[in-house]
Amino acid sequence: MLTRQLVRSSLSKQLRPFSSTTILARAPALADITPEGVASFDAKQKEFRERIAEQSKKKEASQLFSSSTSTSPSPPPQDTDSPISVDKVISGSLGSLSTSSDIGTAENGEDGKKGGRISSLIYGTKEGREMDKEIEHSFSQVLARGKYVHSIVFHEVKPENVDEYVALVGQWYPKMAALPENKVHLVGSWRTEVGDCDTFGRSCRLLQLAEDANRLVHIWEYQRYHGYHDSLHNIASHPDFPAFDKKLKSLITSKRNSLMQEFSFWPTTPPRQLGGVFELRSYTLHPGNLLEWETHWRRGLKARREVMEGVGAWFVQIGELNTVHHLWQFADLEERKVRREKSWSVEGWGDTVHKTVPLIQSMKSRILIPMPWSPVA
Repeated sequence: MLTRQLVRSSLSKQLRPFSSTTILARAPALADITPEGVASFDAKQKEFRERIAEQSKKKEASQLFSSSTSTSPSPPPQDTDSPISVDKVISGSLGSLSTSSDIGTAENGEDGKKGGRISSLIYGTKEGREMDKEIEHSFSQVLARGKYVHSIVFHEVKPENVDEYVALVGQWYPKMAALPENKVHLVGSWRTEVGDCDTFGRSCRLLQLAEDANRLVHIWEYQRYHGYHDSLHNIASHPDFPAFDKKLKSLITSKRNSLMQEFSFWPTTPPRQLGGVFELRSYTLHPGNLLEWETHWRRGLKARREVMEGVGAWFVQIGELNTVHHLWQFADLEERKVRREKSWSVEGWGDTVHKTVPLIQSMKSRILIPMPWSPVA
């Protein structure tokens, strides 16, 4: 957590300033993006990656020094909060969220008392139980980083109230994220500008849809589930919350949210200001295929990252189950097209697509524009 906070602090000067008294004139739009921004995007992307790599080297050198000077034979603890390159697999456990250590305890205790065919039928074979433990261990240890819980919130705003919503939320969200006692970080806020794609991208509507342009997406980061509870309690206890909540409800027609965890191989990016547009790709998987999805995308991300800039990847644990969200960033829509096409020339990407398509029930694609207060923009 400390490392991630340091990164946020070091990048804070790059964040677009906000004021609790500034009234935003209008919501940002896709029309604000121009082709001239491509060179700027590429330069900022290069600078961001170099800075993250340098911070990773310093951290590893510090750990190595601590290990060599320590009199303790135990290795230094791993910091799963480190925002290192997504190419590097971050190992660790889910801590209190992990149940792998408890799996099969009762059955193993019964091994000495029960045996034969009846035991195998009731309790399963010893080999089978060991396999179950391995699968559960893999799911807990490999699939997710246990340090954080993320929420994704969708607001459907009344068309006539979009600018009023931007002014209200643009004051409240940064204010709540800035209070240390709330124990929450705002990853980003975006406005949906281009609509959904049908299953497997067969019919992508490249016309702006009015209903989609009124959808706002927010992603928050909490310190585990207890942090989520603490954050909700502290924010709801703020003296200004009742007025904000009442006003917000008058501006939106619906709200839906899910609680997610980030994939261990793809840590959520720290704050950055590259510019451009974002694409949120949401996949509904067939039940039981999440671990296989992670296995293939762990390799596929290495190929994709050579030509595209990822923001984060999460799988839903509470809410729309069997759903995975991937968030990407591009200079503009033309660059999105070019970079996606380049992916096919990178070794390993075609194999990833071939193996993951059968796992998908449906998918959606949304083009997002960052809000003025968004830390990731």
